[in-house]
Amino acid sequence: MVSHKSAIKKHRQDEARRVRNHRHISRLRTQVKKFRKALASGDEKASKDLLPATLSMIDRSAKLGVIHANAAARSKSRATRAANKLRTAAG
Repeated sequence: MVSHKSAIKKHRQDEARRVRNHRHISRLRTQVKKFRKALASGDEKASKDLLPATLSMIDRSAKLGVIHANAAARSKSRATRAANKLRTAAG
């Protein structure tokens, strides 16, 4: 266990960050699952509605450092391509 003042403070900060990041990544994963479920069901309207919210949440996660910027870019690209593919297949 930590034994001096600065280490105690660092431990407290790390724990707060871990909890905050866990909460955020959980919300992100849920949003991505909703979007993927809409894509899998072939529901063009639902996927169209969920895409902006999903991309926004991915951007926020990268900005806050919860996920890496390149991982965010890759996820956004794949989500957008999948949504466009569904639209072209339906239309």
